[in-house]
Amino acid sequence: MESNRYDEYQSPLTERYVTREMNEIFSPNRKFRTWRRLWIALAEAEREVGLPISQEQIDEMKWFQDEINYEEAERKEREIRHDVMAHIYAFGLQCPQAKRIIHLGATSAYVVDNTDLIVMREALIILRAKLVNIIDALGSFASVYKALPTLSFTHFQPAQLTTVGKRATLWIQDLVLDLEELEYRLDHLKFLGVKGTTGTQESFMKLLGGDEEKIRKLEELVAEKMEFGGVFPVSGQTYPRKVDSQILSLLSGIAQSAHKFSEDLRLLQHLKEIEEPFEEEQVGSSAMAYKRNPMRSERMAGLARHLICNSLNPAFTSATQWFERTLDDSANKRLSIPEAFMVADGLLNIYLNVAQGLVVYPRMIRRHIDQELPFMATEEILMEAVKAGGDRQLLHEQIRRHSMEAGRVVKEEGGENDLLRRVMEDPAFAQIKGRIPEILDPIKFVGRAPQQVQEFLAYVIEPIRSRYQPLLGLSAELNV
Repeated sequence: MESNRYDEYQSPLTERYVTREMNEIFSPNRKFRTWRRLWIALAEAEREVGLPISQEQIDEMKWFQDEINYEEAERKEREIRHDVMAHIYAFGLQCPQAKRIIHLGATSAYVVDNTDLIVMREALIILRAKLVNIIDALGSFASVYKALPTLSFTHFQPAQLTTVGKRATLWIQDLVLDLEELEYRLDHLKFLGVKGTTGTQESFMKLLGGDEEKIRKLEELVAEKMEFGGVFPVSGQTYPRKVDSQILSLLSGIAQSAHKFSEDLRLLQHLKEIEEPFEEEQVGSSAMAYKRNPMRSERMAGLARHLICNSLNPAFTSATQWFERTLDDSANKRLSIPEAFMVADGLLNIYLNVAQGLVVYPRMIRRHIDQELPFMATEEILMEAVKAGGDRQLLHEQIRRHSMEAGRVVKEEGGENDLLRRVMEDPAFAQIKGRIPEILDPIKFVGRAPQQVQEFLAYVIEPIRSRYQPLLGLSAELNV
């Protein structure tokens, strides 16, 4: 019986979460075509420094650069158990003139490691665009709600008031830190270059007759052709595995920011103050038809946890490499690096979708403020009553008793907070009775939150928008 896709394991990453753009970057075509680009760049550079390589040989390689003869490569790999040698063999079948100079002087890490660096750079560029668009979307949200008072929480207990926009700036600030780290990694990502078997360039010393200047020029030319501004000055056979650890640490940081946002949003959705998008035909529960479960935020949290855990893989690999290299990194890298980027891609895709569709319920927000603000405002009420001629000690005792009783009614009887009614009916506060609604205007309790939002938008968000204007305008659709 013939097998089909339903008889085999399918990765949820490719089926449900990752975008086609990111999936393509980690595809076999991208990898093996990049190997061939690297072989061509090496041959061109070797010709330029004087090795006997003809333009016809290079043209032949270029002709077949994107035409991977997979069947030949796969057959050869099953025979010799070496993927790079198998692809050199397959490329040579297509390029008989160039066969003898393909991979000249190089070791496997030349194509494998340099390709990994190229691919990670391309993947980081995709993630950068998504980060920038989420920052932009949340910046617009913060601007709209910069002055809408809301309860703030410490320990998930009501604290003082803040604004909805100010809380959003906290989410954005985490992402800005991630963006800064991503920019640093992109700016400082180096090329392995052409280092030879153990990093000494001994094979190129032989090829180029010991001419060190030509060897330096060769490496510089290859790096330029692959659009890298610098190479690692020293290496073993591979680029430092610490690079993988640093990059996945960055992706873990993105996951931490996304998880924090998703947790906050799930709590806010429970409070019925802010919700993630919920489509007209969406089903929240198979049993409870009325439910509006925060499935996008929950999915974000699940993916974020996976990515945070995965970031340990290259950390262990970096810590356990022996001398100039061991191969215990290979199988791990094949899984951990692509999966980390794919999870980050899916995670940011959901984040962008949610950030662009947040739903705010101001009346529920005000209802929760009204339940707590009377307690928070007792000091202001007390001060205003003293200014109106009252006795502070007497007033303090009265408001303390009213607060305790109102709190008892809320907690023990499940009643509404009636502290304001009690205060307004107390003759001790008669002089300010008419001003109590004014005293309790929530906007007077948010401090500089609206101004902080304005300053944050002006000095942090706008420069990012300006710097990345061509990247703005992304939207995100979810597969499921």
